[in-house]
Amino acid sequence: MRNRSVPAETVLPHIVYRDLPGAIAWLTSTFGFIEHYRYGEPLSGAQVRLGDAWMMLNAAKPGYRNPSELGFGTQSLTIFVPDVEAHFARTKAAGAKDRRGFARNRLRGAAVRAEDLEGHHWLFSRHARNVSPDAWGATITNPQ
Repeated sequence: MRNRSVPAETVLPHIVYRDLPGAIAWLTSTFGFIEHYRYGEPLSGAQVRLGDAWMMLNAAKPGYRNPSELGFGTQSLTIFVPDVEAHFARTKAAGAKDRRGFARNRLRGAAVRAEDLEGHHWLFSRHARNVSPDAWGATITNPQ
């Protein structure tokens, strides 16, 4: 479902991992991402996807500290999945850290927050309905 409040496929984030091969393996087995390609020797990057959400994964450079090492999340990534209940069950069974359990709200419909092996925060969600931002109290600053 398209939703005017939260477009589902408009940005290609780059996420850095200290252990890139381990992160690729973990993200594919735990969250269900599909690896599209990888590059570099030693491995320096990869592209993965889950549904219409595409991500670049990059190997950490010297001096990098991941969210677990920093002690806090540096961002949160939202991925839209068609069956968030099944995705939640899969990620819990695979050992992903549950950040808030399964939740429902009037805009998203259903969502689950999880944390990956290096502390990056993820929100897996499903839209419940197509809602204009002004209907829930936002101010539209650039009508399309």
